[in-house]
Amino acid sequence: MPRALFYTVMMDNNLIHVTIAGLLPSPGGSGVFLHSGDKAMTIFIDPMVTRALQWALDGVEAPRPLTHDLTHSILDGLGVTLLHVVIHDMQGETFFARLHLQQKNELGQSFLEIDSRPSDAMVLAVQWGAPIYVKKDVWEKVENMKWAMDQLSVREGDA
Repeated sequence: MPRALFYTVMMDNNLIHVTIAGLLPSPGGSGVFLHSGDKAMTIFIDPMVTRALQWALDGVEAPRPLTHDLTHSILDGLGVTLLHVVIHDMQGETFFARLHLQQKNELGQSFLEIDSRPSDAMVLAVQWGAPIYVKKDVWEKVENMKWAMDQLSVREGDA
């Protein structure tokens, strides 16, 4: 499967807009709660990306550019904008995402779709202020983790 492909801009009606509702630390990283309506899903991410995502959510600038910061700077320098992120597939407990990019320059505009780990895609989406979507068929397959997200919210409210 190609790692990148050009595409025509067309929003899929089979996408669910989600927001990052919180991170729950675990021994191997964190669980990221993605929330929409009465449902939440969890994606587990490694410790390094957990830190990058938490910093992006908190608006903290790393003392030296992290990989996500470098990626953001390169894309920005090339006149590329992150339009949105789509978590489009799930195999077992592994999720797959794509970055949907737009480049505008003196030659016109082009659109590109690039495979990404969902964790990296989420960090870039937060940095760019870009929306995160989950394909409807993936959303329907995942367990509703809203109960766990609600417990996390209650604990954070006690702190």
